[in-house]
Amino acid sequence: MRVLRRTLGTLLVLGAAVSCATAPGGDARPGDERPAVLAPYEQLLPAPASARAEGPGYTVGAGTVIRTGTGGGEEEVRRVGELLAQQLRGPSGLPLPVVDGADGDGIRLRLDEAAEGVGDEGYRLESGPGGVTLTARTPAGLFHAGQTLRQLLPPAGPGTVPGGEITDAPRFAYRGAMLDIARHHFTAEQVKRYVDQLAQYKVNTLHLHLTDDQGWRIAIDSWPRLAEYGGGSEVGGGPGGYWTKDQYRDLVAYAAERYVDVVPEIDMPGHVNAALASYAELNCDGKARERYTGIKVGFSSLCVGKERTYEFIDEVLGELAELTPGRYLHIGGDEALSTPAADYAAFMDRAQQVVARHGKTVVAWHQLATARPVPGAVLQYWGHDRTAAAEKTAVAAAAKAGHPLVLSPADRLYLDMKYDLTTKPGLAWAGFVPVRRAYDWDPGTYLAAAGVPQSAVLGVEAPLWTETIATRSDLEFMAFPRVLGLAELGWSRGPRNWTEYRQRVAAQGPRLDAQDITYYRAPDVPWP
Repeated sequence: MRVLRRTLGTLLVLGAAVSCATAPGGDARPGDERPAVLAPYEQLLPAPASARAEGPGYTVGAGTVIRTGTGGGEEEVRRVGELLAQQLRGPSGLPLPVVDGADGDGIRLRLDEAAEGVGDEGYRLESGPGGVTLTARTPAGLFHAGQTLRQLLPPAGPGTVPGGEITDAPRFAYRGAMLDIARHHFTAEQVKRYVDQLAQYKVNTLHLHLTDDQGWRIAIDSWPRLAEYGGGSEVGGGPGGYWTKDQYRDLVAYAAERYVDVVPEIDMPGHVNAALASYAELNCDGKARERYTGIKVGFSSLCVGKERTYEFIDEVLGELAELTPGRYLHIGGDEALSTPAADYAAFMDRAQQVVARHGKTVVAWHQLATARPVPGAVLQYWGHDRTAAAEKTAVAAAAKAGHPLVLSPADRLYLDMKYDLTTKPGLAWAGFVPVRRAYDWDPGTYLAAAGVPQSAVLGVEAPLWTETIATRSDLEFMAFPRVLGLAELGWSRGPRNWTEYRQRVAAQGPRLDAQDITYYRAPDVPWP
């Protein structure tokens, strides 16, 4: 049924797109409109809570130093300073030494637990002729301040930070992006690059979809064939691949240095053909399945009645929990179309117990709401405008019972949905998702009609599924610039204004170019 719905949705969208493409007076084309000239404080993305330009600024040059070491936490603040220096040097060749102490001009990093209006992740930035001062309650706040500072300087090197002041703090605690490395394998180094791209826009969570029907991408010592055999396939019949534990640890540490938490996902009880192909004993009939390289969903299931199944998930999730310092383990739970409803609920009961036993908090796709989510379990909603009312009602009931929601509506934030009829990679079962649609909605009220209170929304996440995405270039093209809308929705509190926002997106173009990021030049954004 899900495949049928996806197919029908795609046909409807394609038909609508053909009609729109032939209608007169369509969307503007690149070059039809000149970008507005925005002052530096007006270009920031995500938009800060408060920004005021005033007086002369500070010129970053050969003599600039980065000063750390006030307010405690000196070692971690110094690490933030070193990373900021590395990012600001870029192609400029400036030395930008990092020194202890706060006295003197330059770029000053200060921890102040009494700083007002910034919360745990926010900051204050003050710029004048004597330097730039970044103040925050936490090192994470200082890191975010540094990313704002980067946007106040030219993309390619030294320049003047305009005089003024910013006070800023995020709207939502959870601001995430998901990358599916199971349908197509991506290396840890490729994912590090995506982490850097996300962190500069204050995205603080990377959800890694590590396993699916087409491949198993993380080494598990107690079940070695999962990676060695189950990792040897991907969509289209490519060689696949997997990460060693050391590669995963290194990626997690790299992300943590940029204040990005990694949330690993082992999908279950469906989306498990790679595991079923690796171990015959995981199948109810004791026969190993063939490896799968297509894109259908819903045909695989763990054997709910076998005790060995629960030994399997305990050992797999236990090893993954040891590798992951963050609080969450994602156990999937979506599209379990081959698992009867009663079996699904019984399985998810035991899977959630395993997560708790290993000291983690459950995250699952919103289908868990139809079973028995444990207290504190986080539900990730991936429905869309055509999602059945009964499904939304179940999600609302879970939210009212105290379950936080992460919103990933497929027709808003699925980065693998095509921009329009001309987009080569991607799918369209949830509809086309142009840049404006990805941005122009309010997470706080998105499910209000179904009865979900704003207080239940933990945050937002933009998933990128990779059935049709096999290269770094395609990954970036589908993510940018839509992931900038995700960053804005997660961080900024002010009302959304598409006319103003698209100008700020356009202002990011030279920055994306300087970082060699492939991106879609949306026709309704006035790119320079």
